[in-house]
Amino acid sequence: MTIIVCPGIHEKELTDKFVMSWKDSVINSVQSASSINILICPVELYSALSGFQILQFLHQNLGERLESPVIFVCFSAGVVGAIAAASSWQLLGGKVKAFIAIDGWGVPLWGNFPIHRMSHDYFTHWSSKILGSGENNFYADPAVDHLEMWRSPQKVQGWWVDSSVGESLSQQSLTAAEFLHRLLVQYEEN
Repeated sequence: MTIIVCPGIHEKELTDKFVMSWKDSVINSVQSASSINILICPVELYSALSGFQILQFLHQNLGERLESPVIFVCFSAGVVGAIAAASSWQLLGGKVKAFIAIDGWGVPLWGNFPIHRMSHDYFTHWSSKILGSGENNFYADPAVDHLEMWRSPQKVQGWWVDSSVGESLSQQSLTAAEFLHRLLVQYEEN
């Protein structure tokens, strides 16, 4: 399984911190950690807003291995280009296991694959749902700074919400890193 990380428009160090904390708290704890390949789209070379350029990055790094399942983990402006790239990858015959949008506020998210939104506060969570979201989503509570979601997911406390059964019935308290871990385990098993 390959995880495609699509950062936003910010310092590279924030993405490095995200990947490092995510590896420590999420990836190393799943059974097939050794078979997980993480590709970070270098936004200094490719535009975070360009689905075409992110698709080029996928082709350069995965070649024609379309059968290899991918999970997109995207942040902020990176959600814009990544959703287009994920849809295109699937149209070309690629397998998109999941799309995780972290603070992709205002970005319409539709696709023929599971989509999850993670938001830095309840307002962003609530107002983004009308633009598409999956059943399982996360929002920070208490609210945190936008960049904190990317910098330190292991420190961001919040709620897992299953929108298919109604928010008030399905909330579960956990950290953003724990939410990512549970999603990864879910898609590792499927």
